[in-house]
Amino acid sequence: MEDLSRRRPLSETRSIRISRSVTLSPLHLFLVVVVLTSFFVNAQSIRFANRIPDPYTGSPNQPLRTAVFALGSFWRSEAVFGCLDGVVRTAVGYAGGSKPNPEYRSLRDHAECVQVEYDPRLICYRQLLDVFWSSHDSRQVLGQGPDVGNQYRSIIFTNGTEESRLAALSKEREQSKSKSSVVTTQIQHLETFYHAEPEHQKFELKQNSLLLQLMGNLPQEELQQSNLAAKMNSFAAELCPPHIQKQIDAKIGDIIKKSWPVLRNV
Repeated sequence: MEDLSRRRPLSETRSIRISRSVTLSPLHLFLVVVVLTSFFVNAQSIRFANRIPDPYTGSPNQPLRTAVFALGSFWRSEAVFGCLDGVVRTAVGYAGGSKPNPEYRSLRDHAECVQVEYDPRLICYRQLLDVFWSSHDSRQVLGQGPDVGNQYRSIIFTNGTEESRLAALSKEREQSKSKSSVVTTQIQHLETFYHAEPEHQKFELKQNSLLLQLMGNLPQEELQQSNLAAKMNSFAAELCPPHIQKQIDAKIGDIIKKSWPVLRNV
C-alpha cells in the first residue's frame, strides 16, 4: 500500500493543471490538433458503443461503503481521494446544514464535502482518515488557503458508532502533534448528503477536454458513476501518486500512437 500520508495539503493555492510529463512528438501533436479541430468544428462528441460495464459493485459479504468528508473546496477534495487503491467512486455535495436541498449559490450553513465510495477489502476507513488529515489544514478556522467561509470548514461526517470512535481517535492523534493551536475539525453524524450540481462533479477532469475525449466523452450520468473518471479527475489535478501519474501519462502517449482508441482503464 502506498504511503497515504505524503500528500499535498489543500491549503496550497488551488490551480487547475494538466499533467506536464507527457512528451508528444510533432506527429502526436498533429494528431491531437486534427482530432480536436474535427470535434469542435462539427460540434459533436466522439462516442463509443459497447462500453465496458463498471465492475465495481462489491460483494454480498463485503458491500461497498461510503465516507463523507469536508476539507475545503470540494473540487479539489474530490480529486484527493479519487486515485486511491480501493476507492471506487467519488461525488461532491453538501452536508452539515439545516436547509433542505441546498444549492451552490445558497448554501447557508451547509459545507462543501466529498462522498467517497470504497471497497473495504482494499482500503479501510482509518486510511481514508489519514488522507483527510494530511490533505488540509485542520487548524485553520472556517476555510482552507484562499477559500474562506463557513462552507469550507473541516468536518468528518460519520455513519455510525464505529466511525465516530475512529474519527474521534484520529482527531486526538492529530491534536497531539501540536498543542500550540487547536484542531478545528468537527465530527458530526451524517444526516443527509445532497449531491452538488452536475457542473461541480469531476470538476478538475472537466477542465481537460483532451482527457474527456480520450475517455469517449461520457455523458454526465456515466461520468458520475465511473471509476475511471474518479481516477482521471485526480490525474488532471496532479494528485495521483507520482508513479501512477507516470503510468497514466505513458498510457495516454501509447493511445495517441495507436490512432486514438478509447481510454477504458488505467
